[in-house]
Amino acid sequence: MSAQERKQRERAERERLIVATARQLAEEQGWDAVTTRRLAERIEYSQPVLYSHFRGKREIIGAVALQGAAELAAELRGASAEAEAEAEAGAGASASVEGARGRVTALARAYLDFAERNPAVYDAMFQLDGGLAFAAEDTPEVLKDGFAALLETLRDVAGEGVEPGLFTEVFWASLHGLATLTRAGRLPVGDAERRVGLLVSRLAVV
Repeated sequence: MSAQERKQRERAERERLIVATARQLAEEQGWDAVTTRRLAERIEYSQPVLYSHFRGKREIIGAVALQGAAELAAELRGASAEAEAEAEAGAGASASVEGARGRVTALARAYLDFAERNPAVYDAMFQLDGGLAFAAEDTPEVLKDGFAALLETLRDVAGEGVEPGLFTEVFWASLHGLATLTRAGRLPVGDAERRVGLLVSRLAVV
């Protein structure tokens, strides 16, 4: 390994450590607790070293958001694939219908579970300013892939004459609303599964 390659690897490792530490601190104490000073103390780097990777907290939030988007996309695809496999293992004329309903239900559950398990990451993705563009030409590929992970399952249940991308936006907005209202304590506890069932039965055409 050349000296240049070693430096690049060390730089990438420092960057991963900064992002992981920021994420952990935010999950433990909230994003207000994430400052360059506290990060420097936790990882035992100087603040100038931190600024050599990120120009400030906004860029760190953006990095956490990108990481979260990749993780969410993987979980959505995994949940949908697992539901599809379970449906294929079944039999009967209604297997395809049940398979479609199962995939959409699994997708919704996976999304809401992710938001509940990773509140600070979810905030970085959708609530805070991380300097990332959404729904634009310069949207980062990982964010586009996150939307694609939703679209891949939802395009099959959009219904005749409905543009799949637009349907995905509406379904996503519904999931986001459930996630944020539940977390804020604005919805009664204990009805999460019923809400998912209602969302799928009313919006998804299967």
